[in-house]
Amino acid sequence: MTKSELRKIYKQKRQALSLETIDDLSLQIANNLLEMPIWERLYYHIFLSITEQKEINTDYIISILSGKDKHTIISKSDFQTTELSHYLLTDATIIKKNAYNIPEPVNGIPIASRVIDVVFIPLLAFDKQGHRVGYGKGFYDGFLKDCKPETIKIGLSFFEAENQIEGIFKNDVPLDFCVTPTKTYQF
Repeated sequence: MTKSELRKIYKQKRQALSLETIDDLSLQIANNLLEMPIWERLYYHIFLSITEQKEINTDYIISILSGKDKHTIISKSDFQTTELSHYLLTDATIIKKNAYNIPEPVNGIPIASRVIDVVFIPLLAFDKQGHRVGYGKGFYDGFLKDCKPETIKIGLSFFEAENQIEGIFKNDVPLDFCVTPTKTYQF
């Protein structure tokens, strides 16, 4: 299936999930992440969940990062340039939703993409080759290209892999892993 077909299907699948199910599946994903050999790094980028889009609740992962004394990095979206700017999440960070209901830092300490060791990536669908379907704006492809080559790219998904996504572009940055409630895929 094409990206646009998958985008439509997986948005509907997510909307069918209850808030309780989302919470349970999000906790299972966080627990599966604990089993991965990624925790010796220092800088971890995480997205803040868009509850209206029924995204994975990343609060569990943020708690893990805090408990392990890791530097947690969050982003702010610029819809004019489709670029993300990154900030260290601290107790003093003020979070506010933008016009698209994306929670973002209002203030903070800027962090360069090249410093980030691990990126947890939101997505709608992914395939067995590590390709992913997001919302289609290209924010993460641009961001991931700016990261150092050894940065670990981990998708987070409520659902299992598709066999293959049609229409992959040469600029699409593939995942290294994708974690679901029941399985961790490595590409």
